[in-house]
Amino acid sequence: MSSQAFNDQTPPGLSKWRSAIALAAVVAAGAIFAGLYMAKVDPQPATMHMAEGSKPAASGRPVTEIKPISCTPLPDIPGKAVTTAIVNFPPDAYTPRHRHPGNVTAFVLKGTLKSQLAGEPPMTYTEGQSWFEPTGAIHLFAENASKTEPASLLAMFVADENCGPLTVFLPDEHDGHAN
Repeated sequence: MSSQAFNDQTPPGLSKWRSAIALAAVVAAGAIFAGLYMAKVDPQPATMHMAEGSKPAASGRPVTEIKPISCTPLPDIPGKAVTTAIVNFPPDAYTPRHRHPGNVTAFVLKGTLKSQLAGEPPMTYTEGQSWFEPTGAIHLFAENASKTEPASLLAMFVADENCGPLTVFLPDEHDGHAN
């Protein structure tokens, strides 16, 4: 049955309702997964600072940290894997100009984040909102909008199977953001 035929048989508004329920289920599953991970007792969690080993945070601001949760090869896409991570933004944290080696979907779990991709206006995202970054897109900056409250997001990367570095830092030339 084509989707048009299905939509013709569906009462008005029901299709949107089903879409909303499906989206809510995906978001809830991600939040539950993130909550279970964060509740796990791990005396030394796998954490790396996004700026660690690459470049310091702008103007001495706190750095963003990424906690990889899993990396799973995709059996139907040879050479690719999905990596899930929690990205924590301490108060006033800033991540400078960078890109990712694969597609990324980010979902804000807590707080308010400001972000800008090259060629797009700066955006502000709050808890429950998400954005997508295609492979190689230049991410001019990401920062915690609050100077007093932490923020965090769930990031899902589809990239090479080797589960290597998730962030590639770039020179700061014209990052489009005034510090």
